[in-house]
Amino acid sequence: MISTSRTPGEPQDAQLVVSELVTNAIRHAPGPGSLTLELTPDATLLRITVRDSSSSPPVLPTPDPGRPGGHGLRLVTLLCDGLHHTTLTTGKQVVAHFRLR
Repeated sequence: MISTSRTPGEPQDAQLVVSELVTNAIRHAPGPGSLTLELTPDATLLRITVRDSSSSPPVLPTPDPGRPGGHGLRLVTLLCDGLHHTTLTTGKQVVAHFRLR
């Protein structure tokens, strides 16, 4: 699990995290997937879960400012309070914990 200490996020940051995780699932997995958003009762934490059909874990590439892509997962790790993945019998799930203001 990747964990960072940061100021609680803005809604547009959560939108970016969802977009990046879903884009990665579409780009790197051949089959069906799903997105689940769960908000805690006190509305202070958003749990973003993306499932896809690839069992390959997410890879955080070496930073390369000259590369035109491949920066999304790094942004996700910077914006989230925690990120982990679990291998499933039919692929994997990636879960991001996003603390809200």
